[in-house]
Amino acid sequence: MSTPPPSPRLFVIFAREAHVAAIFARGPSNWFHVIRWDTPNDVFESGAWMRGRLYPQRCDLSPDGELLLYFVLQARPWRTDYKSSWTAVSRLPWLHALGLWPQGHTWGGGGYFITNRIISLENGLSYKAHPEHIPLGLEVISSGGERKSSSNEVAGAEWSGRDQNNRLVFTANGKLHWQREDQTVQVLADFNGNKPAPCEAPQWAKRPLAD
Repeated sequence: MSTPPPSPRLFVIFAREAHVAAIFARGPSNWFHVIRWDTPNDVFESGAWMRGRLYPQRCDLSPDGELLLYFVLQARPWRTDYKSSWTAVSRLPWLHALGLWPQGHTWGGGGYFITNRIISLENGLSYKAHPEHIPLGLEVISSGGERKSSSNEVAGAEWSGRDQNNRLVFTANGKLHWQREDQTVQVLADFNGNKPAPCEAPQWAKRPLAD
C-alpha cells in the first residue's frame, strides 16, 4: 500500500474590516497555495499556486480584504533583478504583483497594511520597487509592527484564531475546523488531496491600483 502524502500545513489571516480571510496552504512538497475565505458563508476560492516559500507570518491583508501583502523566497530568479526573495502586493487570492520590492535574502521582509492603501514594509524604504512593478496607488512608509501568529487557543492545533464573528477556528491535519462553545468541532474545509494547479492570474487581479 502506498503511503498517503502529508497533509498541508495551514495558516490564516483575517481582514480587519471585512468578512474575508486568506488561507495559506503549504504542501504538497515545496508548493504553496493561496485561498480566499468568505467567512460568513464559508465559501473558499482557490487562487495562486507557487513553488517556493511563502512566509505567512510576514504577510497581511488590507482592512477591506481586497489586497494581499506577502513575502516570498524563490531561488530560481536569484540571478535576475527579482533576486531570490521579495515583498509584493497583489489582489487576493492571487500573487500577480501590483507592487514588488526585490530583496535577495530572508532577513526581515514582508510588512503590514496601515490602511487599505498605506503599507509599512518590514525593511523600511531601504529597497526600491522593481521597475516593472511600481506600486501606483499605494503609499509606502516605514514603521514598527508585529508579525502574525496563532492565538494558541486550541491544544495541538497548527494555528488557531477568532474570525470576524468571534468563532474559534483552528487548523490541523490539512483541515480548517470550527470549535463551538460546547466544544463540538465542525470541519469547514478539507484541503487534503489538493494538487498543484498553477495558472495565470485572471485579468481582474492584474488591474492596476491606480490608472
